[in-house]
Amino acid sequence: MSAPPRRVILTADDFGLSEAVNEGIERAHRDGVLSHASLMVAGPAAADAVRRARRLPGLRVGLHLVAVEGPAVLPPPVIPALVDAQGWFPSDQFRLGLRYFLLPPVRRQLAAEIRAQFAAFAATGLILDHADAHKHMHLHPTVGGLMLRIGRQFGLARIRVPAEPPAVLRACGARPGPGARLLHAWTRLLRRQAARAGIAAAPSVFGIAWSGHMTPPRLLGLLANLPPGSSEIYFHPAAARDAVLTRLMPDYEHTAELASLLSPAVRTALDALSAEQVRRQPAP
Repeated sequence: MSAPPRRVILTADDFGLSEAVNEGIERAHRDGVLSHASLMVAGPAAADAVRRARRLPGLRVGLHLVAVEGPAVLPPPVIPALVDAQGWFPSDQFRLGLRYFLLPPVRRQLAAEIRAQFAAFAATGLILDHADAHKHMHLHPTVGGLMLRIGRQFGLARIRVPAEPPAVLRACGARPGPGARLLHAWTRLLRRQAARAGIAAAPSVFGIAWSGHMTPPRLLGLLANLPPGSSEIYFHPAAARDAVLTRLMPDYEHTAELASLLSPAVRTALDALSAEQVRRQPAP
């Protein structure tokens, strides 16, 4: 039996974080190969992101759920156990994870905030294509379970399970360590949760090892070594560096990632994948 064709989804995260990010995403879709974006609904530039998405009907937009190091939708007095006085989730994933798991009042506030983020997305009028989470916080079983349960009520049909196969990274010249292998194994829990909820997920996802550094050579290497079946590659493009990106992601190569999505060589590689996919289709 022949292997299934290789298909790839190209997604940009942090849509709505800043106008520089939004401009990069618009350019990557309009002039490049970007097909999907994940919207941070409480981001400082979320309204600008929604306006851009409405004039880009081919861009498929999903929810970039924030439950760590980012802005909440609900006001701080409603979720005081989750955010600071400015409505910002803290950055300590380990401590947050313990609180989400162990403290029922915190879980109730978390559920309310997740519902509010899905509701805010619905209020934009955009079609919900997918959901993922900032910093992959939905790998936490409490966050992931709530995202799936609440998301289904808003029509959620696909999530990102950030399972990056170490063998593919090795084929691209990377050296994934024990941490990468442990993370890949841990993603099985979220995949089982999604399967029980009847929500789809691509078998392979890339962007973890090179998060913020998906340069054209790395992207071309990945496209040449994609496993059979569906894969997702995610990016953090921006048209320029700004104060928000410098503060939150000082070492990310946002403009280099935009260059990857605008690269003619990348388009050629994707066209070759599409041709391969067509050749593998059974005759009518």
